[in-house]
Parts: sequence; C-alpha cells; structure tokens
Amino acid sequence: MKQILCLGACLLLPIFASFGQRNHVVSVLEIVDVTNGRRTVVKEFPFLIEAPNWTPDGKWLIYNSEGKLYKIASESPAEPVGIYTGFATNCNNDHVLTFDGKQIAISHGTKEDRKSRIYTLPFEGGTPRLITPMAPSYLHGWSPDNKYLAYCADRKGNYDIYIIPAEGGEEIRLTEAEGLDDGPEYSPDGKYIWFNSVRTGLMQIWRMKADGSEQTQMTFDETRNSWFPHVSPDGKLVIFITYYKGDLEPGEHLANKNVELRLISTQGGEPKTMAKLFGGQGTINVNSWAPDSKRLAFVSYRLTN
Repeated sequence: MKQILCLGACLLLPIFASFGQRNHVVSVLEIVDVTNGRRTVVKEFPFLIEAPNWTPDGKWLIYNSEGKLYKIASESPAEPVGIYTGFATNCNNDHVLTFDGKQIAISHGTKEDRKSRIYTLPFEGGTPRLITPMAPSYLHGWSPDNKYLAYCADRKGNYDIYIIPAEGGEEIRLTEAEGLDDGPEYSPDGKYIWFNSVRTGLMQIWRMKADGSEQTQMTFDETRNSWFPHVSPDGKLVIFITYYKGDLEPGEHLANKNVELRLISTQGGEPKTMAKLFGGQGTINVNSWAPDSKRLAFVSYRLTN
C-alpha cells in the first residue's frame, strides 16, 4: 500500500491505491478475546479487505474490499456474501450499522468529484440514500436511537466532528479545535461521543457529551498516536489502535505499520495492549466488538512483495 496522508478515514485514496495492489497483500481477518488476549484467525484473503463490523446478532462480520461491502459468517465461516449497494461501488472502510442491525451507513466517493459523502441503506441491501450533500464527509458513528450520524468533515479548511439527522437535514458542528478531530462514535447509552484529536500534539483519545460539550482528554500517552476509539456494547471498555511515535505524523493514519490494539476503561486509566500486529489503515476503522463485549474483530496484513 502507498503511504498516504489520511484525514478522516481516507476514503478514496486507499481504495484506488488498493485496486492496483490487490495481489500484493494478504489480509488476515482475526478475532481477539479481550479477557485473555487469545487471537483466532477467521479467514485469510489473498487481497485487501478492511474494517470488520460485527452485527448485533453476532452472526456476521461485515468488511469492505475494492469499493464493495461483504459479509462473512463469524462462526464456521463459509464463502463471503456481497451486500448490494447499488451505484455505491466506491465504498471505503467507513461503514456503520445501527445498534439494532437493520440499517447500514456508508461513505462512498461520488463519481463526479470523487469526494466522500455519506449514504444509508437497509442492511440486507438496497439503493443508497444520500445524507450529506456536502463533501468531504467521513462517516464513523450512528446514535443508539438511530436519529443521528456522526462524522469527520472539512467545511472551513479544518477537519472537525459533525452530526446530522440520519434522515437528512442540517449538520451540526461539534468541535472547533485547531487540527484534525476524527473517529466520532457514540457510546451505547447515547450520552457521549468518543473521538480522536491531535489538538495537544500527538493524536489522543477524547470524549465529549453528545451535544459537543465537556470535551475531555482520555489518553495521555506521549509514546504513541492513538486513533479510532470503539466502545464495547456493555459500555465498559474502549479499544483503539496506536502507532508508535515517530513512525508517522500525528495526523496520519497509514497502512503497513507496526501497531497495537489497546484497551482502556470508559472511566479512563492506564491502557492495556491487547495485540501487536502489522496493519494500521483498515485494521479497525469501525466498531467491531462482538455482542458479548468479550471479543473483537480486526484485520492484520502481510505484504507479499
């Protein structure tokens, strides 16, 4: 994979880069048990896949590959099944299920300008409905009551966090800090939005109330850049991915790096490393907790050339 500066979740550049490098990477879909750190391989793919979601019923893992979405059984996996997304065939690793699993939201690069916009459709597939006419918009979260989508967007020369009604409407800006704010995701109780921000120098994990108030730093690690916090279904734990300081710029989220998956309590405290792997972009861009809050899906990679 090319090393590309990633603002938001890197919708279009990684997708188009991956098309021509399909045969240069092995993607390993894995599950880690956070109670003991044991890792299990679900399936290996001789091409690029990214960002598994675990469906709320525990039956499926959703991932993207070459602009399309697929699902694969989480237990005794058979061959993957495509999810019909109509004209949206430039989907990336921003795909989010509703808490009830009935709908899915995607980021898709429109063919006219190749900029990311957010759409929604039924989980079983269908014609996507445009939610964010303005671009770029990089999806990350859906509120538990299904009423709002949370995303990272550039509107005034700075990437900030916004929310918008899931049926469409006026977007609301929640952050205004200098530098990149990204990865907004609702807590299961809907009270908070977790996100990552570079406002203090290195990328760190933050939390704010759902209306944007009380923005609070949750990690203080000066040896790593921390991205994409995902809250467990029981609301007790947060998993996120970290890059080692010096491996990239704080605002970059690149592929093909040595990274760690780290775990922290939603109340804060010292993070714990759950897995070390080769990955980064595509590993854990979206919430991939199992419904039991004990297991987590992710993708590691091996380069073949």
